[in-house]
Amino acid sequence: MSAFQWVCRERRGVPGAAIAALRLWPAKTRRTLPSVGGGRGGSVGGEKSFGVALRGLRQRGRLTMEELAEASGVSVRAIGDMERGRSRVPQRRTVVALAEGLGLADAEREALLAAARAARPTRAVAVAGTAVPPRSVGDFTGRGLELARLREAAERARVGVGMSVAVVSGPPGCGKTTLALKAAADLAEEFPDGCFVVDLHGVEGPVDPGEALLKLLKALGVSDRRLSQEDAQGRAGLLRALLGERRCLVVLDNARDEGQVRPLLPAGGRSLVLVTSRRPLTGLEDVDRLALSEMAQAEAVELLRRILGAERADAEAEAVARVAELCGRLPLALRVAGNWLTVRSGWSVDHLVGRLADEERRLGALAAGDVRVEAAFELSYRQLTAQAARMLRLLSLVPGPDMTAAYGAALTATGIFEAEDVMEELVEAGLLQATFTGRYQLHDLLRLFARARLSREEEPGEQEVAEDRLRTWLLDTAAVAGRWYKPGYGAPPSSWQGLVPLETVEQARAWLESEAFAWLAALRSAARRGEHTRVVETADAMEWYYHVSLYWGHWPEVFRLSSEAAAALDDPYLQAVHLNYYSVVLGRCEHRYREGIERADEALECARRAQDASQQGWALVYAVWPHRQLGEVQEGFDKARAAADLFEAVAEYEGWIDAMGMSGGILRDLGRGEEALARHERVIAFLDAPNCPVSGHAAGHFRATATEALGQDCAALGRWREAADHYRNAQVQFNRIGVPHREAEALLALGEALIELGEAEEARSCLRQALAFGDAADGTELKTVQKLLDSLPSE
Repeated sequence: MSAFQWVCRERRGVPGAAIAALRLWPAKTRRTLPSVGGGRGGSVGGEKSFGVALRGLRQRGRLTMEELAEASGVSVRAIGDMERGRSRVPQRRTVVALAEGLGLADAEREALLAAARAARPTRAVAVAGTAVPPRSVGDFTGRGLELARLREAAERARVGVGMSVAVVSGPPGCGKTTLALKAAADLAEEFPDGCFVVDLHGVEGPVDPGEALLKLLKALGVSDRRLSQEDAQGRAGLLRALLGERRCLVVLDNARDEGQVRPLLPAGGRSLVLVTSRRPLTGLEDVDRLALSEMAQAEAVELLRRILGAERADAEAEAVARVAELCGRLPLALRVAGNWLTVRSGWSVDHLVGRLADEERRLGALAAGDVRVEAAFELSYRQLTAQAARMLRLLSLVPGPDMTAAYGAALTATGIFEAEDVMEELVEAGLLQATFTGRYQLHDLLRLFARARLSREEEPGEQEVAEDRLRTWLLDTAAVAGRWYKPGYGAPPSSWQGLVPLETVEQARAWLESEAFAWLAALRSAARRGEHTRVVETADAMEWYYHVSLYWGHWPEVFRLSSEAAAALDDPYLQAVHLNYYSVVLGRCEHRYREGIERADEALECARRAQDASQQGWALVYAVWPHRQLGEVQEGFDKARAAADLFEAVAEYEGWIDAMGMSGGILRDLGRGEEALARHERVIAFLDAPNCPVSGHAAGHFRATATEALGQDCAALGRWREAADHYRNAQVQFNRIGVPHREAEALLALGEALIELGEAEEARSCLRQALAFGDAADGTELKTVQKLLDSLPSE
């Protein structure tokens, strides 16, 4: 099985850049605006319907546009454009301001919000990627000297001299990430082999260096098979080699310390790595350092002009300059303040000056920030609706670096679309960022701000309830998604009501991949809280899914936690099950073969205490592969044979197939080809039987593997024509179930068989097909393919 296919290729912008794959949420249901007093509601089908409703409400209240503008803070021109259908659908915060100005009751306000919501285009939501291309920075302002420094670094990298790493450091909110992304976008054409961005989340929940390493290697096209052959040190060396050979630009954003980035840096070559961090990372040698601070006053004013529009800003130039000063000339605070003014388009900039100054006198400083930054946050926070303010507080509980609207829905116990609307209000206020992948991010400083408000404004019991809702949703959804791969489960039951669509195996896999950080954090939390049953149930749901994502990096932890939870429950059967899972991943994921055998032996003892023959069989079969890797062939064969007998006795079909396949492989290695062939033929006959109890993905995987094994058996016996036929069949089957590296493997074996048969032309065709898989295939096998092609007579 192939591991996660996290990355797809982008055909626009940067050649070869990796992007996150998009998937759409179901389209929003059209809604009908209920009658609101004397207004002219009606069906909601576009922007005009909202304008008609607004006009009806204003006229019912006997307000002129000027009076409504004064009461709401929305400009007369904006109100007129909305009523005439000449402007785009208003932002949620603007609608709320209008509802307040109109004095609407709750039901009428919700009806007006529904009208605006129905007219908005549906948002495309993306699975979180691993290494993504730099997004454009449309209103980037200033930093000319700093950009010039980074261009010089890129030029040095281009000619292969000087430093290939630049560290951009500075206080929170000073625009380090924005500068790095702007530089990456500007320099993209200088790096034809790709531009990639990896967020290391160094302030809170830092990404493990090994995980970041995997993300970059996969984004660079390294196959899962190749990754499985390297340990952490080998992968770091592979990344250095790739960045040395190619011309790539990599942004390592928000680094915590030197240890987090050191394995990700090139030793030389013509690639460039930009690192952003609050610290200067003085422990790194041979790097260029660029310290960033607040913007110059002129640059800060210009940024506000771009946000507000030149006409409005120039009309109150002195007030704009004062806002820049009160925000400490920090880009983050400037954007929050500017966004607030954009929403309250009817209020003057001078009014904002007064509010900021007042907040500054009354508020203390954030522990990680500047008093003026908190003043800007507090100002926007106080203008939020109660729903949005509570949403912001609760979003600080999200364990991952970013989120979808489903997180907001889980935290607040609301529907997905209602949560999305409230989160959009936070985006409009500049307190939440909507990323180019369609997800939401909460800046580190804003997370601290929101968490402080959570402690201050929510009762401890309410906070705990919200945390429980989020943890329950994450783990329940993970279990439902994981069971798509587990025999006997598949699609969720019709009674299951989830916040995300899991109607297909592709949707399940996409959710598990994109939310891996969060559901793993929820699993850790459940383990700490002693929720042992929930831990073992979640891990059990991953029994087959982990084969698909073998190189994720956290499976040993998942099954260690579940085996500890099973021990705490003092249930020998559950202990056997989860020690078996733990045994497999120790060997397969981390090559800790002896430990894998030890855990399997413990599982065998637990299974005997539980008097469960099936788990005894799994404990035996899971020890076979590590025994073979350690050269203990006879021990492996004895356990495989004993496991097959146990599985056959208790009708454990998947286990029997696994044990038969493993014992057959060992027999072939021992030169007992006819016996190996007989075992694999028994497997195929079992799978082809009319009433075979094994079906779905598992059956397809077993059949393709056994068919290829038949080819290997025939080849070992010198029966090349039969071997070729089996390899052809296996290649088709691997193609059908979507396992490219195994398909390439079958094509290589077929090419070798055809060469033995003297059929050079067909062999050349097969080998070329295998070569075309590129990094999706095993690198060592591709070298064999090329050697075979070179050995064939010329066409």
